[in-house]
Amino acid sequence: MTKMQKPVVNPAELTLEHSQNGTFFESRDASFGVQLGLQDLGIGYSEVPPGKSSCPFHNHHIEEELFVIVSGQGEYRFGANRYPVKPGDVLGAPAGGPETAHHLINTGTVPLTYLSISANAKAEIVEYPDSGKFLAKSRATPGGKPVFRFVGRADSATDYWDGEPGI
Repeated sequence: MTKMQKPVVNPAELTLEHSQNGTFFESRDASFGVQLGLQDLGIGYSEVPPGKSSCPFHNHHIEEELFVIVSGQGEYRFGANRYPVKPGDVLGAPAGGPETAHHLINTGTVPLTYLSISANAKAEIVEYPDSGKFLAKSRATPGGKPVFRFVGRADSATDYWDGEPGI
């Protein structure tokens, strides 16, 4: 069981971790579901600078996600479509294939802030349609650190029996 720090968290009081990759991906984020004692529900807070996105376009095979826009303006890229978003909007990202791929892009002039809420599965497969990659990961406990994590591309696949003794 996860030890709850207290049943109330204010995102303004969180310590945010800065992440930047290349010229397009940048955010300040904090995950805080564990602080609320939650094991099977992941909750995060993100601040994304103008013109940036926090993560690559991706879809989950197991976990569902929900986003709540707190402030700023943006664009929700979802499947083949793009939707303008503003404070108060609630965005769904069901599990599925590339038709459910998604990410948020800050199209405004101030930081885009939002809450992300997701199932916290013990295992997950994530695809990245823009780059052709996939991520496979598993955790010992929901919300815990991955015990297995692999990023690759389908063209590196091998036969099931490859390398096995006696084959």
